Amino acid sequence: MPVIVQVCYMKKWGILLGLIATTTAALSQIRVDKLVIKPREVFKIDSQSDIIVADTLILMDSSTIMLNPLRAENYIRSKVIIAGKATSIMGNGANGANGRNGRPGTVASGPCKNATDGTMGTAGLTGVNGTNLFLYFDRLIINGQLTIILTGGRGGNGGHGGAGGDGSAGTVHCNGGNGGNGGNGGRGGDGGNGGNLLIQSPQALTVKEWVGTKLIIKNYGGIPGLAGKRGNQGSAGLGPSRKNGKDGLPGAEGTGGVRGKDGVVTFHTN
Repeated sequence: MPVIVQVCYMKKWGILLGLIATTTAALSQIRVDKLVIKPREVFKIDSQSDIIVADTLILMDSSTIMLNPLRAENYIRSKVIIAGKATSIMGNGANGANGRNGRPGTVASGPCKNATDGTMGTAGLTGVNGTNLFLYFDRLIINGQLTIILTGGRGGNGGHGGAGGDGSAGTVHCNGGNGGNGGNGGRGGDGGNGGNLLIQSPQALTVKEWVGTKLIIKNYGGIPGLAGKRGNQGSAGLGPSRKNGKDGLPGAEGTGGVRGKDGVVTFHTN
């Protein structure tokens, strides 16, 4: 279940939030009298906008609103919102890229040569935070189920360390080459934080009771990236009469990332 803050009855606070939203997005909003999103349609808020203002907003069955991922906060303001079956508002963060694997070590040409070490894997990138959504309406009608997804992106996996190269063979005149050390595994990226959801409406108490049934909210922190595996050690070069080199050392295992923080859901009634 999402983290839910109790309903607040502070009318002045609600007015203040409205002023903040209006000031922030006055020059970058989609403003229409009626916005109808057709069945299975995906309506994307373009990169220049972060707010939808509509007297009536209708999401028909299986339709989706994609929030603008380039803005940390998006706003939807409507007098009446009508949602059909399997409708959704999507503002989840993108996953972090995986780290690059380290390069393996090499063996120099010729006898009795030491190998080079493998290089370390790079760290996975942090997942992107989910979008913060401010949802203002006078009336919400859900004829099926509305899902709001503001989850943080998954952290990228750490790259694996490169294996150490093998030492070259020895001769009667010199020992075999030493094996190279394995590279360290990269750190897994942290998960992005879940976005916060604020619902402000005279209907807030009723809508709060719908959570988990008619209204599904997913604003969990992103899953952390996995640790990169260590690179294996290189083998020693063998020579006659035990004139062998030494094995390299394995690299260190990487560490996993940290799970992102869950977002908070707040209900304000006015």
